[in-house]
Amino acid sequence: MKIDPDDFRVGDGQEVDLDKWPTKVKPFYESREEYEALLADAVAQLSKLQDVLYASNRYALLVIFQAMDAAGKDSAIRHVFSGVNPQGFQVFGFKQPSNEELEHDFLWRTTRCLPERGRIGVFNRSYYEEVLIVRVHPKILDGQNLPPDAAGPPAIWKERCRSIVDMERHLHRNGMRIVKFFLHVSKQEQCKRLLARIDDPEKNWKFCPADIEERELWKEYMKAYEACLGATSTPGAPWYVVPADDKRNARLIISRVLRETLEDLKLKYPEVSDEQRSALRNVRQRLAN
Repeated sequence: MKIDPDDFRVGDGQEVDLDKWPTKVKPFYESREEYEALLADAVAQLSKLQDVLYASNRYALLVIFQAMDAAGKDSAIRHVFSGVNPQGFQVFGFKQPSNEELEHDFLWRTTRCLPERGRIGVFNRSYYEEVLIVRVHPKILDGQNLPPDAAGPPAIWKERCRSIVDMERHLHRNGMRIVKFFLHVSKQEQCKRLLARIDDPEKNWKFCPADIEERELWKEYMKAYEACLGATSTPGAPWYVVPADDKRNARLIISRVLRETLEDLKLKYPEVSDEQRSALRNVRQRLAN
């Protein structure tokens, strides 16, 4: 069964009701063996595309992952990008801002980490936290040293979304392609995964008591995500709502979206001039002798 990325893409200006977006769909694989073969092929294709991206040095790819706790962001990144060349790949995670970061606008800390041309950059959480967790916990704004005339809730969320869209359009015009994934996990599946972190000694380190407190704000988070996805999914920087109850299926979907994104760029290796070819022939002759 072929994966169609459009099935998971949020339309430009689309009103989002996450209750109508599935957290689980029919698997695109029939067995563990088939899944592993499909993922291996996807990883190999992504590796080839990354090689041309790096060589052409015209575009950059920014991949953003957002989700509730235990939705599978880390494992998706680890599996999907397992075959890329580390020389052209970088991952950044963003949690609570530092004192230095709070002295700047909310986009500053992530802008410093954008990938260079020819590279793939991954944000595990991102500037979108400023319209998600901060929206659910607006008291966080008190510590951001905003000027007295800055907008407060609820106007600030609309303003920040507009700032994000403007920035992403600017980046797109300058050669950066942005793909954003919301890993849509159900509350029931999240519960199973949090219990697994408690019951498995090797996963105890992953468990944070604060995850339970955030879980109790599930409805508030879903509303924040709905507003965010609808306001910031654009043709140049689309959101994909990936059903995440099945981690394997989610990885295959993510891989397909990334592959099509890079293929659409119609990348080619740099062309060599006649003069350069002549020089290469001369060098080859010298090496052969």
